[in-house]
Amino acid sequence: MNQLGYISMPPNLDAIFAALADPTRRAILSRLVDGEACVGEIAAPFEMSQPAVSRHLKVLERAGLIERGIDEQRRPARLKAQTMAAAVEWLNEFKFFWGTSFDQLDDVLLNMKQTEEKE
Repeated sequence: MNQLGYISMPPNLDAIFAALADPTRRAILSRLVDGEACVGEIAAPFEMSQPAVSRHLKVLERAGLIERGIDEQRRPARLKAQTMAAAVEWLNEFKFFWGTSFDQLDDVLLNMKQTEEKE
């Protein structure tokens, strides 16, 4: 992992989050949770061509989120858990901040509610 300031980052974190920014690619990843699939199987629920789905798969592959094998005439895609785990690990570094922020929000909302009840 690379260091940027105080937070360690996987080397391809930008590519990972860029790939995850697209809802179609997130849907493809959700589909691949059930197991590997070829382009035709992945394209079926979408209103897009197989070449368009292939372009999405290339982005996911470059980000390291999936890998593609060769099985006779098929090129099935499957998830790569290690890359997703690296992104989750990076996000977990902010967990304390999120928890603290939500606790502060809870305090503000509770104070607002108590103020309204007094009035």
